[in-house]
Parts: sequence; structure tokens; C-alpha cells
Amino acid sequence: MDLDIRVQPRASRNTIEIDSERIKVRVTAAPEGGKANDAVVALLAKRLRVPKSSVRIVRGHKSRDKRIRIEGISTMDALRVLRTERG
Repeated sequence: MDLDIRVQPRASRNTIEIDSERIKVRVTAAPEGGKANDAVVALLAKRLRVPKSSVRIVRGHKSRDKRIRIEGISTMDALRVLRTERG
């Protein structure tokens, strides 16, 4: 399954928010050296309860807009989990 997300690096806390238009992922890590990308992968894997190796960035490595591929979970299940879990 692929998800299009918008990333905000250097946020005050790590969060995932879904509004009617997109998924917003905020991470405290800075974008230098791929740290923010690593934080996005780790946060999504933790929330979706899948291994980090199942989450990868397929487009937008140097952009705030990214396409993420997640294996081992359906789109409906992923969106349900992301909508219900906070923090």
C-alpha cells in the first residue's frame, strides 16, 4: 500500500494527523542527513505495528511531500489505526 504524506521536520513533538485532504507527519528530527526521513519511517512503523523494514520512502526523499510504501497492512487498516491512535 502507498500513502502520500506531508512531513514537518523540527516539530515540537512527533505526531501523525489526518485531515480531509492529507496525512501530516510531524517529527522532531532535523532534515539533515536523512534524520527526518528515518524518524518518519520509525514513527509510522511504530504506530502501525509493522517492522521498520516494511516501511520505506519511494518518492520525495528530499521533499516534504513523500510517498511511503508500507507492506503487511491494508490501506483501510492503516488509516483506521492512524485515525484512532493519538500521541
